[in-house]
Amino acid sequence: MSVQERKARERADRERLILATAREIAEQHGWDAVTTRRLAERIEYSQPVLYSHFRGKREIIGAVALQGATEMAVALRAAVSVADGPRARGVALARAYLDFAARGPAVYDAMFQLDGGLAFAREDTPAPLKDAFAALLESLSEVAGDGVDPGLFTELFWAALHGLATLTRADRLPPADTDHRINLLVDRLAVL
Repeated sequence: MSVQERKARERADRERLILATAREIAEQHGWDAVTTRRLAERIEYSQPVLYSHFRGKREIIGAVALQGATEMAVALRAAVSVADGPRARGVALARAYLDFAARGPAVYDAMFQLDGGLAFAREDTPAPLKDAFAALLESLSEVAGDGVDPGLFTELFWAALHGLATLTRADRLPPADTDHRINLLVDRLAVL
């Protein structure tokens, strides 16, 4: 291994450490607790080293959001792959989405609530965000209905899931009724 390859590997390892530590702090204490000073102390590198990877907290949030989008796409596709039939796939997709949001609220916030400097629904949208949307679209396009734009239907379904995730997390909706809500959402929106 050349010196350049070793340095590149070490840099990638440091970047992974920074993001994993930011996620850990955010999940434990919220994103307000994630500061460059705290991160530098936790990973035992100086702040200038941290800034050599990310220009600041906003870029860290954006990088966490991209990781989260990749993880969400994998979780959605895995859930749908074992479901049999359009209705079952819709339910599995909704359940996987809500489980993802509940398991990692800080990552979910980085993806959808905080400003990570990422573009959504534009030409310059990063590939992981496009892929997360594609994971939704792949399952939902089959239940959008005749004459309905599958992309718009997916946006509507996604918005409903986001609302359910956000309201449940904020204790505005009782979690005990989540399965009933999922079934109602699929039965009312999906053309089966």
